[in-house]
Amino acid sequence: MYAEFYGLRELPFALTPDPRYIYFTPSHTEVMANLHYGVESGKGLIVVTGEVGTGKTTILRWMMQRLDRTVLVAYIFNPRLSVPEFYQHLAALFDIQNWETKSDLLIELGKVLESRHSRGLRTVLIIDEAHGLSPYVLEEVRLLGNFESDTAKQLQIVLTGQPELRNVLNYPDLRQLKQRVALRCDIKALPNVEETARYISSRLAVAGAARAADIFSPGAIDYIFRCSEGIPRNINNLCDNALLNGFAASEPIISRAIIEDVAATFDLLPSDRKLPIAEENEAARIFNAAGRAELWAAGNGNGHDAPQAARGPEPQIVINEFVRVGGDTPATLEDVEAAFGRSGLSGPPASAGRSYLDKPGSSLNPPAYAGGTDWPGRGNNGQSL
Repeated sequence: MYAEFYGLRELPFALTPDPRYIYFTPSHTEVMANLHYGVESGKGLIVVTGEVGTGKTTILRWMMQRLDRTVLVAYIFNPRLSVPEFYQHLAALFDIQNWETKSDLLIELGKVLESRHSRGLRTVLIIDEAHGLSPYVLEEVRLLGNFESDTAKQLQIVLTGQPELRNVLNYPDLRQLKQRVALRCDIKALPNVEETARYISSRLAVAGAARAADIFSPGAIDYIFRCSEGIPRNINNLCDNALLNGFAASEPIISRAIIEDVAATFDLLPSDRKLPIAEENEAARIFNAAGRAELWAAGNGNGHDAPQAARGPEPQIVINEFVRVGGDTPATLEDVEAAFGRSGLSGPPASAGRSYLDKPGSSLNPPAYAGGTDWPGRGNNGQSL
């Protein structure tokens, strides 16, 4: 609908895994290198994981289109199979017809694999969405890996899936399968705005855009990255609908406002990372435990008498970013007081004679391990700051 308006031959942000639109980030390049090395070197079991929408299936299809004709690939994309269904599917993929039982199928499959291996041909089984395989099917997959000669695997297996696949492989009952994993790699989301901009421009260019870098404004791309968290499928969804909205409004350039509308519609607005109220109200907790003990001891005039075990290993006093004052000069108690003032914490002015941190009436309570009593003579009740 909007293709002609933006000078495109086709829709650039379809959600189908079209290998023509693959964009190689450093992460994608690493995964492809691992797959190429694993198949070429005859590795038995390769595992590829990645978050939803990061392009796992696109990479697999790109690879399968470019494999040599000497490589036979059986591709399973629906993992919700029982063990009998799994073997029926496998028989169809390898064109094995004369079998009735599982034993018959394994004998025929062994003949196919042995024949191909003896001629120097490779056979690869790829299972997409492998995190959805049942433990029973995964155990059958492991046993298929036993088709091997004395020196090489006759069947190579590639499992791809969401990060949950790692958890599945950690099941105690599947530890034998986990030990057989020869290569592991992970597809990551786009890491930053710049990579997101290159991804969008790349897809627009493949679709025929003459001005691929000018259709989306910088503000729009920045907001797309924030909303999508760098996940390509989310980026595609936002861009596709933004182009549709822009066409409807006769906007030649997609602005941030258009992206905001689309993100709100698809519930992809970025969440504000605001601290909870409880955390905001605890701004006074800017010392570590040893620092609070040292400060309490200094305020009671017995800093030199406190045992080393109570004071800790001479910690730095850190008040927000004010670690040192004036280069290498250690912060004095007056510097600490001034830093307290800058941090917004209240206290009597230093002009009252002594620093308010020196006064026994300070509202700072000692940590439980500081020992001693407070100024009215009460024992420390274990309060912390």
